[in-house]
Amino acid sequence: MIRALHKAFTVLLAGVLAGLVLAAAALPLALVFGLGFGGIASSYAELPNTLRTPPTAQRSTLYAADGVTLVTSFYTEDRVDVPLAKVAPVMRQAIVAAEDARFYQHRGVDLRGVVRAFTVNQRDGQARQGASTLTMQYVRNVLSNDPRLTKEQRKKATEISTARKLQEMRYALALERELTKDEILTRYLNIAYFGAGAYGIAAATKRYFSTTPARLTLAQASLLAGLVRSPDTDDPINGDADAALTRRSYVLDRMVALAQVGPVDAAQAREEPLDLRPSRTPNDCTAVPEQRNDWGFFCDWFTQWWSDQPAFGATAAERQDTLRRGGFRIVSSLDPAVQRAAVRQVTGIYDVDDPRAAPAAVVQPGTGRVLALAVNRHYSVAPNPAGQRNYPNTVNQLVAGGNGIEGYQAGSTFKLFTLLAALESGLPLETSFVAPSRIVTRFPTDDPRSSCGGRWCPVNATPEWMDGYRTMWTAFGRSVNTYFAWLTEKVGAERVVEMAERLGIRFRAPDDAELARSGARDWGAFTLGVSSTTPLDLANAYATVAAEGTWCAPLPVVSITDSAGKEVAAGRPDCRQVIDTEVARAAADAARCPVGDQSMYRRCDGGTAEQLRPGLGRPVAGKTGSSERNETESVVAFTPQLAVAQIAANPDDPRDAVGAAVQSRMVDAVGRVLAAALADSPVRDFVPPDESITYRLTPTPRDGN
Repeated sequence: MIRALHKAFTVLLAGVLAGLVLAAAALPLALVFGLGFGGIASSYAELPNTLRTPPTAQRSTLYAADGVTLVTSFYTEDRVDVPLAKVAPVMRQAIVAAEDARFYQHRGVDLRGVVRAFTVNQRDGQARQGASTLTMQYVRNVLSNDPRLTKEQRKKATEISTARKLQEMRYALALERELTKDEILTRYLNIAYFGAGAYGIAAATKRYFSTTPARLTLAQASLLAGLVRSPDTDDPINGDADAALTRRSYVLDRMVALAQVGPVDAAQAREEPLDLRPSRTPNDCTAVPEQRNDWGFFCDWFTQWWSDQPAFGATAAERQDTLRRGGFRIVSSLDPAVQRAAVRQVTGIYDVDDPRAAPAAVVQPGTGRVLALAVNRHYSVAPNPAGQRNYPNTVNQLVAGGNGIEGYQAGSTFKLFTLLAALESGLPLETSFVAPSRIVTRFPTDDPRSSCGGRWCPVNATPEWMDGYRTMWTAFGRSVNTYFAWLTEKVGAERVVEMAERLGIRFRAPDDAELARSGARDWGAFTLGVSSTTPLDLANAYATVAAEGTWCAPLPVVSITDSAGKEVAAGRPDCRQVIDTEVARAAADAARCPVGDQSMYRRCDGGTAEQLRPGLGRPVAGKTGSSERNETESVVAFTPQLAVAQIAANPDDPRDAVGAAVQSRMVDAVGRVLAAALADSPVRDFVPPDESITYRLTPTPRDGN
């Protein structure tokens, strides 16, 4: 009814513009056609950018790495633009018949329609007919939904006023001078609202019939065309199905009258049942299909990553709005096969009902692409049983951190950063030290559990196996605490902390961040992994070593293309050389010792995860870690092609020790993930470090220890 009232204003406006007075009687057609609408048209250059380049909100779609398997979608309006060539001809005919039968004859404003509407409405004393063309409706749709306008400006675009009607007509006339009819029809079909949350013809055909615009039948097309007039009340899913069928019949009658379809075909379509096959487009990460629920954690991290990219807006809120309105096609780095293997191994350690978790991340060296994020939880906002905060359901980021999740202590895996800092400072792999059972360092501490007169004095976990003459190879392989405490003293704790940050370790816990910022020089215990981290940060740090010193920002995508099909640069790897190649090669050589492999110089002698190399059957490096009291256990392993990190902890109660026994199961699990992920990849070996970084110095044992 409001639309009809809007349209009735057009006759009055025409009279005003021509200096005429419209009487209540019918106007002579010759007079109406002589009004000179060309004089009131805007030029195309004067049109708002909104109309020249319509900012229609379009659905963004996230796919798995194969580019086919849907992860989920993101939208404020369920819409994706399609070209007219991909819309069935019968749909194009139906929308013209239903909304603007003279669409291909007028130039944006249909004067015959104006006269007809005015005459009927004057005769009946109420607004029964309107005269808005498809072009005018398109103008109103764009202006009323333009995100760049204020709420008040959008409201004004649909108000009942002569000024608004005049503007609508001027813009319609200008558009018709520059765009073809098919271009206008394409834009209209992609912006119109069809009810049930479906914006545009592509979303509507999926929502109501689970098909595509190109496959619409006559009965389906006429039903959809009929919905545009009253999409909320006539919506056959949530509204009045009988009203929808009545409108379908009206559209079919109009198509027959316009000779677009024959009477027999129209009669057959009219007799067809409604035959809805509704499907709802998933929206956001909680809508990931149930059979792929574990993908929700990757999806969640993807949205975090997107919010951090300046290319998509000035603020996190703007960037999320861009995601939900921009019509991006996003091929993620999530590899379904690798994810499946990771989930199988993670849930083999703890099931989803266990308060403890074993989150794992898989990263590709040299690109930073994340192939899998797995944890033994349901990604869901469903309530948990009383007293269970994060299990079995959670949407908290237990794998990648953020949004309040600070991470977990990763124990001796942090010795890698001391190793790298020492190598970078000029100390070779052969650097030796007679490691005692306990060492008193210069670093101050107020922790009574590791204090000797106010000085940090760590001990070796198994002195009979760890104590004695050690080099970087054997100390890293056997995870000798006192050796790395000594090495930290030698190179400076601040250099160790800086190395960790350089390789992407983020300090999410406030206490850790403060120590890194202002107390790093005295943070000797950092080498033993007392700072919280996440499996993703840890895997990516070790992937930097695997990539011979090239750090890449963790990346959840393979490619991003915008609604015009143009590649978005933010989807490309962001990599840079952060440590010298020879330093990285030397660290990788030492990292072969913990996992049962052998260094290029045959210097490995025992490791904490020696079963990994024989089980995997290819060159591998890595490290294990245990925090104090075995509250957490960690395993990292990498080849030149892939890095995997896993941390076992109780996310709700850090003091609930997972125990040492779980570590061997984690080693097996990480090895199986690597084996599955690399099953079709060639065997690659590490490049040996140069002798200059291996044997540069003579042994320098510490006196008196």
